[in-house]
Amino acid sequence: MKPLPELTAFLEGLPEPHILFDAQYRILASNAAYRRQFSPQRSVIGRHCYEVSHHFAVPCDHAGESCPLALSRQSGQRERVLHLHHTPRGEEYVNIELSPLPGEDGQPAFYVEKMEPLRVAHSQPDAPGLIGRSLPFQRMLALVARVAPSQASVLLLGESGTGKELVARAVHQASPRAGKALVAVDCSSLTETLFESELFGHERGAFTGATATKPGLVEAASGGTLFLDEVGDIPLPMQVKLLRLLETGTYRRVGSTELRHADIRVVAATHRDLDRMMADGRFREDLYYRLCTFPIALPPLREREGDIALLAPALLERVAAPRRLQLSASAMALLQVQPFPGNVRELRNLLERAALLCDGDVVDATHVEEAIATGRRPGRAPAAPPLPRSPAGTTDLRSLERDTLRALVAAHTGKRAELAARLGVSERTLYRKLRQLKLD
Repeated sequence: MKPLPELTAFLEGLPEPHILFDAQYRILASNAAYRRQFSPQRSVIGRHCYEVSHHFAVPCDHAGESCPLALSRQSGQRERVLHLHHTPRGEEYVNIELSPLPGEDGQPAFYVEKMEPLRVAHSQPDAPGLIGRSLPFQRMLALVARVAPSQASVLLLGESGTGKELVARAVHQASPRAGKALVAVDCSSLTETLFESELFGHERGAFTGATATKPGLVEAASGGTLFLDEVGDIPLPMQVKLLRLLETGTYRRVGSTELRHADIRVVAATHRDLDRMMADGRFREDLYYRLCTFPIALPPLREREGDIALLAPALLERVAAPRRLQLSASAMALLQVQPFPGNVRELRNLLERAALLCDGDVVDATHVEEAIATGRRPGRAPAAPPLPRSPAGTTDLRSLERDTLRALVAAHTGKRAELAARLGVSERTLYRKLRQLKLD
């Protein structure tokens, strides 16, 4: 069945990228916005959508991905997913919104996909913002993409060092409030006497030392997003005042009777167990439900399989600037067997120490080992399991490197150039290393 010319003409005039395909996944039409952003050099008409977007030979749900068409067949309605697409600029995260179009018999005859790149996250180590491609990372990112366009309060939950402030920034940047300020409040650093003044502001003479009127952080975030970091550390008496702000959208400066309106969206974060704190009477249950309209759990680094290969080069570039350092394959292999209880923050600190210990242009495994040793707290057991040892008793980094590369090659389904990019090396270096280790 061919689509009506009126339908393809309608899609052509839409500003967002759209494609039209049939129940067999064959692309029947693409509009100008799609051709411009996703396929400027080659026509996609007649090709399968999964072949174009993922380079798969089978539909997405047969290759371990979520398929919006399969979901729509089950639900009979519109579906939204987040996919990692191949584009002329490399792999990009793209929001997909699929709508079924019924035929004469009332059953879906065609499907329309609207695509919107998610600019706040990337799968390449040389990109800014959130970086990752593991399944836990993608599940977390899908929640960010879904809640960001709304006005709902977001509660970020996760261990220390998992990047909650970066995720809060991503929520803000992907929202309609992106043009206004994102104001962060470090709740753990504010005493009970300072909390109200910092958050709501104060009038001149409101207390000793208040020599001038001062707007608060709520006012500074007007029209934008207020990020309450470590919200579990807010003193109990101040939780009541924060609850009033969230319930009524109003507040008063300290020393003032004037009621002010707050035009803010709240994103909160904590590493604490709020359920236990509520049971112990240390956190208000009503405040929890006000903050937790949409909770997002951030995965620890140990669960993000493969993401260290993306994060490490990006973090090394940031902490070593203006030097341009690279990680050797053995250094990368050593990093990938560390548990990192401090998560991404610990990885960043370790790389900064390794960079300071490196006098050349390449951070090797010896620099990483020394950075691990110097960063270990006195009396603390080694963080990582013992590394393979040679008969002479030295670390067998070659065996470790071979085993790690073998696992990466076996798990990788794309091109070798993509694997080289994940490892932060050139394609030629990867081929040479594979030949040296007899893995080619």
